[in-house]
Amino acid sequence: MTYKAGQRLPAERASRLGHLEVLKSELVNKLIKSFEEPTFNIPSKNPNWQAIPTGGIPLSIVFGIDGAMQPIESESPPYKRLAFVKTALLRIDQFALSKIDKESPHPFALRDILSDSALYHATVFPLQHVSIPGVSSYHAIRKIIFDSLKLDLDGEALETLKWIAYEKWDGKRKGLPIFECPHCEETVATLPYDAEKGNCPKCKGELFITDMLGFHLEMAPDSAPNSVAMAYMNIHEVLLLFTGVRYYWEKNKDILSKCLFVKDGPLAIRAQYSKLVNPIRRFIKHAKEQGYPIHIIGQEKTGRFCEHLELIGRNAPEGHIFIPSNQYIKEEIQHRPITGAPYGKDTNYGAKVFVKLNNFHQMVLNIPTGEFMENPQIYDLIGVENIFETLPTILSNRYEGALLPIELGNGIASLSTYPSTQILKIFAEARGI
Repeated sequence: MTYKAGQRLPAERASRLGHLEVLKSELVNKLIKSFEEPTFNIPSKNPNWQAIPTGGIPLSIVFGIDGAMQPIESESPPYKRLAFVKTALLRIDQFALSKIDKESPHPFALRDILSDSALYHATVFPLQHVSIPGVSSYHAIRKIIFDSLKLDLDGEALETLKWIAYEKWDGKRKGLPIFECPHCEETVATLPYDAEKGNCPKCKGELFITDMLGFHLEMAPDSAPNSVAMAYMNIHEVLLLFTGVRYYWEKNKDILSKCLFVKDGPLAIRAQYSKLVNPIRRFIKHAKEQGYPIHIIGQEKTGRFCEHLELIGRNAPEGHIFIPSNQYIKEEIQHRPITGAPYGKDTNYGAKVFVKLNNFHQMVLNIPTGEFMENPQIYDLIGVENIFETLPTILSNRYEGALLPIELGNGIASLSTYPSTQILKIFAEARGI
């Protein structure tokens, strides 16, 4: 490893001659000669492609949900690090969508849609060598998470968190499940029904409802990794999605059944944050049983499932979908033993669906089934006919497999590496950080 740059002297450069000894190595040359360009691994199990179901009704209102996180680090010691987070919720109707050119959308048409129908949330986390006077970074970030949900967007995100965590839709007044106290680290903390704050029954330390999610489990007393900000972004995307769901569930359930919620990324919440998964599943199942199916899709744009679709999608018939079983996912996509818990049992609230509409539009979607299913079938996907009747109306031709709600949502929420990083860095430095 080379020496980093300091305040007086430049960084050490790697030797330009060091690679010569590597190339002379007999072992290295022998290994390189044995390498071959891999051939595409054809799955040992043939995907069971099924025709896209027809007969659905196009959904008239579409929501797009997206988010972005951008860490900023100073260039000199003590290397202060902040993380900016932004999320967005976009609402558009089919009439507005029909006016957008799917290949070259006019900037003014996009401006009009976004100005009337978009909400966004932004916050910032002090991750390293940045502090609030008298408060450790650990407790400062806990408070920032709570205040970000409580104070922005009129507190709707916090209300949605309470609605999910306390399962308010069923009227049974449940308390929170027990979680680890951020003060004494004992798994005894909880809050009574509908509470936002409380105290640990053992150490009497102040608790926030957001502590239930477990952000503090990733943090040290005086620093936090980037993953805390990324987890917050993912959680806030979920809360924005279900804020729209909650609003119509409480105001007009008939309109809710005419909405399609399109989220960027999988319908999954991982690690300690997965406490929200089972309440979400129970609500989706409850809504279906009440006759008001919730139409939600998540689109994956990177990762193993997308890579697998590139492999199997070439020979797939147009207008078909494939729902992989637990065994198929483990053996053909994850390449791991079939033993153990079923894929996604504790983390996913949507089943994986490979979609090939035509040779120009194929994608990996997640669609809820309500309760967890190890091997879901096509009609276990809630609202499948209506979703696929709507899908052709929200396609974009600007990118491979793109959906307009996500493309537009990304335009609001994105914090690109450049120039956003430079802008945020200047913003932070101007405030003495």
